[in-house]
Amino acid sequence: MKFAMRVVAASAMMVVAGASFAQKGETVRIAFMDPLSGPFASTGQNQLKSWQFIADRFSGAKNAAGVKFEVVGFDNKGSPQESLNTLKAAIDQGFRYVTQGNGSGAAAAILEAVAKHNERNPGKELIYLNYAAVDPALTNEKCDYWHFRLDADTTMKMEALTAFMKDQPKVKKVFLINQNYSHGQQVSRYFKEDIARKRPDIQIVGDDLHPIGQVKDFSPYVAKIKQSGADTIVTGNWSQDLTLLVKALNDAGLKLPMYTYYAGVTGTPTALAAGGDSEVYVIAYGHSNHTGELGQIGADFKKKFNDDFYTFATYNGIELLAGAIAKAKSTDPVKVAKALEGLEIKSFAGDVTMRASDHQLQQSMFITKWQKADKKYPYSVENTGYTFVPIKQMEPYVASTPTSCQMKRPSAS
Repeated sequence: MKFAMRVVAASAMMVVAGASFAQKGETVRIAFMDPLSGPFASTGQNQLKSWQFIADRFSGAKNAAGVKFEVVGFDNKGSPQESLNTLKAAIDQGFRYVTQGNGSGAAAAILEAVAKHNERNPGKELIYLNYAAVDPALTNEKCDYWHFRLDADTTMKMEALTAFMKDQPKVKKVFLINQNYSHGQQVSRYFKEDIARKRPDIQIVGDDLHPIGQVKDFSPYVAKIKQSGADTIVTGNWSQDLTLLVKALNDAGLKLPMYTYYAGVTGTPTALAAGGDSEVYVIAYGHSNHTGELGQIGADFKKKFNDDFYTFATYNGIELLAGAIAKAKSTDPVKVAKALEGLEIKSFAGDVTMRASDHQLQQSMFITKWQKADKKYPYSVENTGYTFVPIKQMEPYVASTPTSCQMKRPSAS
């Protein structure tokens, strides 16, 4: 009788253990949708490699859920319409998780399409991990239960950036130059609003929006910047549109302090280095010289690809997803989405939290400055001999902004 009871007890423990790790050994496939061809291909290719590298590094026993992660690239060419085509292809191939980041227009299209798909196809729901599209609307008036943003949105970055700039007395006349789509328009709008509140003496002497990914020669814009008498440039440009702007500034010999979002993105550091010493700042949730685990990841990525690992949201994305799967004890997106809400994990820059009210990740922000690599900050960005060094870290509450999101949750959630 005692033996029988021990067998029953042991069996019950095995059932509980099995339930706790029901997802162990499963493969979680993530469809990556961003430009892999065209003017922004270099950025998309780098970020696909970053997702795949982190997925491989933290697969199996190396993550809290014990699952294997697999990331497959789909070329959306940066277009909202192509994004819908790639999303359909991913759904047809059985993907339940999608990620995208380059372009808020494409992000909005994916967010809406995922919401419609999930409403019409119960039992086949998708989760959309947005790792870089920063239009505030995506977690405000357009917010959706199935969308989770890993990057800080434009209002968060601008709140942190202007908090720093208000204490820079030599900033007096600012020229804004941005891509003419939602992100660029938002950078312009929120800079003007935030700086007027914090430093009303600062003048906006130029505010240009240009076609995204179409300008081959920025010299006319640089001529306007020079003519304006600006002492500072603020830009949310990224990839080719920032690289070519920097080249035009170099060619004109115009050296003005520049405050950016994406100076660390593929191609731009090489252009900056070609111009010699420049005063360039970046607002971001990470930097080039992290130590510890993330520093080792960057070193290993560079050794493998001779390329820089700069999309740290891939790290947070995989860690959050693994944590939610472990919490849900399932890879089912319905259960995982619920587990992601309010989830807090330890990241490379302190704790990060997926805010439940709007699915916007709350995280530390850094101001970094471009300078020559040295003993203290040795990482050579794009093998230029230069690097981005952290000069200020801000706790999550500094950049945190309120949300107008009215989240509609599935009835079972």
